[in-house]
Amino acid sequence: MSITRRKSQHVGICRKKDVLFRCKTTGFEKIEFLHCALPENDLNQISTACSFLNKPLSFPLMISAITGGYPGALRINASLAEVCHSENIAMSVGSQRPVLSGHDQSETYRIVRRKMPGGVVLGNIGAGQVASLASIDPFLKLVDMLEADALTVHLNPLQEVLQPEGDVRFKGVLKGIEQLVRKLPVPVVVKEVGCGISDRVAKKLMDVGVKYVDVAGAGGTSWAAIEGFRGGKKHLVRAFREWGLPTAESLSRVLKYPDLHVIASGGIDSGVTMAKAVAMGAELCGSALPLFRTLMARKTKGLIQQIGEWKAEFKTVLFLTGCQNIGELRMSDVLIKQ
Repeated sequence: MSITRRKSQHVGICRKKDVLFRCKTTGFEKIEFLHCALPENDLNQISTACSFLNKPLSFPLMISAITGGYPGALRINASLAEVCHSENIAMSVGSQRPVLSGHDQSETYRIVRRKMPGGVVLGNIGAGQVASLASIDPFLKLVDMLEADALTVHLNPLQEVLQPEGDVRFKGVLKGIEQLVRKLPVPVVVKEVGCGISDRVAKKLMDVGVKYVDVAGAGGTSWAAIEGFRGGKKHLVRAFREWGLPTAESLSRVLKYPDLHVIASGGIDSGVTMAKAVAMGAELCGSALPLFRTLMARKTKGLIQQIGEWKAEFKTVLFLTGCQNIGELRMSDVLIKQ
């Protein structure tokens, strides 16, 4: 099956099918905020502003990698980028592998930077392509086509095992990541796709120079479920649908290393959940499926409304914990684990 058709299938399945974890949760529901009944604050003066990759954002949200690389992705990415520009939040494109595979779908990615001049935009490529790295020139092309602020390398070993056409040759991924870190002119962000990153893996990444990690933990979208709908290896899909490290647990483990810049994604579905992740120490929160489904159902106007609701929730958490800004939220002892 062609990679462009596979990308189209992924989007169609995520739009309509039950692709969420059924039993496992993110773990954020086990965390509560310490309520401040005397905030000594003015809600109207609270700031949700932050910065990421040395660029300002209105609040710490990124629309995580969704799509690209097939004709229908042009409209989706254009709409997502318009919303990100309007709301001043970050965006990561879907895997740019089709470009490396010779498919002429570069416009489905280039549109993002045209719609987001000056915004925070992340490129994206898979571990399999990095494992076979012979030259950084193709990866420079991916960065240049987006004028990307960083290149994400996504780790998806479970997905590759389950895919009918999966590539399970992961030997050499760490060495390839090291080469990209050393030679690319932009930072490298390493992320999972829904199974989480452990502290042991985070340490290996740090040792080769990685400074940005997106935990992308379990509890939100299950790529095992997605590949199951595509006709993946059914007995393995059944056995591994609930596989992965919950997002809150993964975040806690990776945050043991204070020198890392950490993004929390995997089941981020509200401004309150975002606030919990940021209070734990995340610099940014990524979300894909909830925002994508809103865009498909309610167009850009509906997505802008949803992002506004999340921002209002996030700001209200600051108010109700007695914090004036995100920096104070991170420094305050405001979380209670059940």
